[in-house]
Amino acid sequence: MLVVATAGHVDHGKSTLVRALTGMEPDRWAEERRRGMTIDLGFAWTALPSGRTVAFVDVPGHERFVPNMLAGVGPVPAAVVVVAADEGWMPQSAEHLAALDALGVGYGLLVVTRVDLADPAAALARARSELAGTSLAAVEAVPVSAVTGTGLPELRAALDRLADRMPTPVPDGPVRLWVDRCFTVRGSGTVVTGTLGAGRLRVGDQLELAGSGEPARVRGLHRLGAACDEALPVARVAVNLRGVARDRVSRGDALLTPGRFRPTDLVDVRVAGVAVTELPVTLTLHVGSAAVPVRIRPLGSDTARLRLSRPLPLLVGERALLRDPGRRYVAGAVTVLDVLPPPLARRGAAAARAAVLATLDGRPDLAGELGRRGLARVGDLARAGVPVTRTPVAGDWLADPDHWRRLGDRLAVAVAEHAAAHPLAAGVPVEQLRRQLDLPDRLLVEALVRSPLRLVAGRVVATGTAALPEPVARALALVGEDYAAHPFRAPDAARLAAVGLGAREIGAAVRAGALLRLTGNVLLPPGAPQQAVRVLSGLPQPFTLSAARQALDTTRRVAVPLLELLDRRGLTRRLPDDARVVVVD
Repeated sequence: MLVVATAGHVDHGKSTLVRALTGMEPDRWAEERRRGMTIDLGFAWTALPSGRTVAFVDVPGHERFVPNMLAGVGPVPAAVVVVAADEGWMPQSAEHLAALDALGVGYGLLVVTRVDLADPAAALARARSELAGTSLAAVEAVPVSAVTGTGLPELRAALDRLADRMPTPVPDGPVRLWVDRCFTVRGSGTVVTGTLGAGRLRVGDQLELAGSGEPARVRGLHRLGAACDEALPVARVAVNLRGVARDRVSRGDALLTPGRFRPTDLVDVRVAGVAVTELPVTLTLHVGSAAVPVRIRPLGSDTARLRLSRPLPLLVGERALLRDPGRRYVAGAVTVLDVLPPPLARRGAAAARAAVLATLDGRPDLAGELGRRGLARVGDLARAGVPVTRTPVAGDWLADPDHWRRLGDRLAVAVAEHAAAHPLAAGVPVEQLRRQLDLPDRLLVEALVRSPLRLVAGRVVATGTAALPEPVARALALVGEDYAAHPFRAPDAARLAAVGLGAREIGAAVRAGALLRLTGNVLLPPGAPQQAVRVLSGLPQPFTLSAARQALDTTRRVAVPLLELLDRRGLTRRLPDDARVVVVD
């Protein structure tokens, strides 16, 4: 389906043109028909020569109803700019074009109407010059008369060609349906309408209201006035909602795929067409069908921070416009740069942020986002419209590679400094390191632990004798001489005391991986299990505890816990008769 919005000055024949093309009455209110002037949005559709359908969102042209016009064109991907041949370019022609250009609408047609009343050449030439330099500069032009029918076949063919040029919609993306109408149907309840630009809607789908986060189930769907079970983009749809009271939803709200958007009331933007320092402090932001008052904080010459009066489900790269409702003009075109902006609490933060924003172009970029943030959650970036193509470093956390390496280096330094200050302490608590590195999650600290560091009982410890105080390293060297002669004879308490290995020193050595504690003060070199397996493999299989003890040249005090350790590690297997065999991979 091709969905287009009309645009143009009041009384230039927009509704008459839609009526002639579709045979439907776009003006829904009796007041509109009485006054002969569109006040609110109108909707009509018809088949094109190709068989595809075109749906029109007919908008008011009077300056007093520009907010209604913007609610209609905001979610629509294409526009028909209408200029009357007998009046030519007019003030609302200019304001509507400025709005379309600000919103980045690049697909459409220029239609010169009422050619039965005047030669269209002058109006066409003026309109062409006005469109030059805007997003609609290259659109096709068609002169028509809705009264005589002149040019209507050519317009239908041009609409078909426009449909061929439109980008392919994304049916598997998340739904964000901006609501442009809301009403109640007796026996059915609340119904909202909008233009479905991406994603698919099905009867039974669970959605949520952007404003409140309330759940909203799709009770029924209509597409072009006919009931359907599924609607694909791009399409005009009416959605019957279950469990949503009429007063809970209104124009400017949005129906969202749950968990796929993050409504925000704070965004950083680029403003085109005017210096942000010249803007009033308060304006109205128009995006989708929403119109929200905002306060503006300039950050540089063309970038600013907007504080919205209510949260909206915005995305990086979103196009919007700022309008001064009092002076009734488009104040500037907006491109959303960041929907998760950092606070500006410190001195110099605003200037630093302005420098960052100056480098952004509004295109979602995962590498750039991570480079600026260092760390970010997968869900936060996805809900901001940034495609996530990397694997998290921990949990759902993504990290910039350079930042992650620097964090690892800082962690190693922090652990080394703590060990130097507290040589016999049982490592550094993970929570202490989280605070020291200013990380948002303990999982990140744990993921940063790499050899020669180890995570032991919620603490990070350094391994190897280099991580130990010099007196402990000397004592281990003396014990090492004992092990060299008899690898499986654990030093007794007297020997340990003689070389200076007390309880705290032994604990530090075990945590550093310099000693292997079998039980109590039964200590062996860290490589003893593998060395024991090599010795035991040379015995006739199966072997007894006594045979193992003799082969290892050790005592029962050591042999029993050592064999139990080998059993736990799967290096040996104990048989029912208490004999054992070495497990060979």
